[in-house]
Amino acid sequence: MRNNWILHDYMQVNGGAERLVSTIARCIPNFSLGVSGIYSSYSSSSDLDGVEIITLGNLPKIFSRIPNALITFSNQIPCIENSDAVIYSGIYSPLAVKKQLRGKRIYYCHTTPRFALDRKQEYLEKFPYLVRPIVKFSIERYLKNYISSLQKMDLILTNSEHIRNRLNIQLGLTSKVVYPPIKVDKYKWITQGDYYLSLGRLEKNKRIDLIIKSFINMPDKKLIVASGGSQFQYLKNLAIGAKNIFFTGWTHEEKLIELIGRSIACIYIPLDEDFGMSAVESMSAGKPVIGVAEGGMIETIIDRVTGLLLPHNPSIEDICNAVRFIDAPLALLMRNKCEIQADKFSEKRFINSIKSCI
Repeated sequence: MRNNWILHDYMQVNGGAERLVSTIARCIPNFSLGVSGIYSSYSSSSDLDGVEIITLGNLPKIFSRIPNALITFSNQIPCIENSDAVIYSGIYSPLAVKKQLRGKRIYYCHTTPRFALDRKQEYLEKFPYLVRPIVKFSIERYLKNYISSLQKMDLILTNSEHIRNRLNIQLGLTSKVVYPPIKVDKYKWITQGDYYLSLGRLEKNKRIDLIIKSFINMPDKKLIVASGGSQFQYLKNLAIGAKNIFFTGWTHEEKLIELIGRSIACIYIPLDEDFGMSAVESMSAGKPVIGVAEGGMIETIIDRVTGLLLPHNPSIEDICNAVRFIDAPLALLMRNKCEIQADKFSEKRFINSIKSCI
């Protein structure tokens, strides 16, 4: 067994955090990747070549992913006790740091546990009134352990200035920004097709409904929604009758790369995004991005140079105007600047940064 570890909460979907930890396990020698669980939506859409993922949790399947992660990383994990270095990724795996007896402790923060901090009340209101005191107690206990775990780290890294600032404001902790790895050589400009591409997961905070409503108002513009998520059926129903809107569901990485490489431009307007790897992947293929001036996206997209940043809380009219602004001819003119900007977030730069931290 290799003596260095990267621990991540769980492999749920082929998202930015999952790709980041896989990159470390694939590209840095002597690192094993341990998780509490691997779920079907990840296995069906991810490139697992060269990555061995070790499941640390052996709980019965009746436990859902969050309780499974909490229990797994709160219990004994012998493999990290005498590691030379452990990188903790996510919001549950840091709880295992107290089991690490020696070696370097590094935390990579993708986002803070907002359900326990600024969105705590919003989260509590999802539960029946009589259950809330129990949930509130559990959250407070978790947060105490989370903060205590982070205080044991030798180094804290964040995926953006946005998260570095949030971590400092919410918890008073200092950190260093190491932008996530983008496989810029994998995403290539293929041609310019006749469609715009939506890349966000089909979840409420990604605001895919606004994109769909915008294209319903633009029947002459074609939209492909290239992802899955809990709102899949709701959004498909929303688009019923719109002959210009198409859904692929979760696709394998090779198909997604092709869809990006043949698009006019990509649209990604999540609410308060932590970083936004999808935007950089699109620019890697020379495709401009219609984004939003919130969160980490203002660190990746150069407004009117590599895309267009919509105002905070964009309206349907804002999105329609942006699509009409970034038409096919302008998208072609932005191609070179997009590729140059994306290179700032390359996998090579990420690996070199992580190695220097270790």
